[in-house]
Amino acid sequence: MLKKQTVWLLTMLSLVVVLSVYYVTAPKDMNDSVAFMNEQNKASETGKKSTTKDGADVAVEETEAKGGKATSSIASDDVFTELRMQIEDERSRLRDQLNAIVASSNATPEQKSDAYEKIQKLEALAEKEATLETLIKSKGGYEDVLVRADGDTVRVTVKAKQRSAKAANEIIQLVKSEISDMQDIAVEFQPAN
Repeated sequence: MLKKQTVWLLTMLSLVVVLSVYYVTAPKDMNDSVAFMNEQNKASETGKKSTTKDGADVAVEETEAKGGKATSSIASDDVFTELRMQIEDERSRLRDQLNAIVASSNATPEQKSDAYEKIQKLEALAEKEATLETLIKSKGGYEDVLVRADGDTVRVTVKAKQRSAKAANEIIQLVKSEISDMQDIAVEFQPAN
């Protein structure tokens, strides 16, 4: 049976190969449609502006390619899966490091307690992301949704046939209802096939 380190190494090598192939074959023109929401009013940085039900300003930035068609940096269905795997690998590594601190005989009780709290927060965050993905997908009827929370920022990537400021507002409200302590919420629309 393979050792844990060997399996981890093979997984990382395969991930590097997949990402290398994607990097080489990715389109060079990488424009995205993004909606930003920030309590410090990032709306002034973009062209269009609207207000949500609770008074927060939302700006929608639409970047169009030549001919009026939106281009995307995420071209295949597998990219959502790859991004989920990357996030899970990163969090798994962090969880392993924190578990090592908790299990360490050299760590102080405060360090162990802090590490345990971070593990709990990490698990709660992953659960909230999964809940939001399911909620957004079911309420909006989108093909796929990816939610990534990092620090005080949440990035939501939605695979949709149409994009609109209203849909971005609805997604932002869903995120705020589930994760209320986030400062920045970005909604990115990727064209559906």
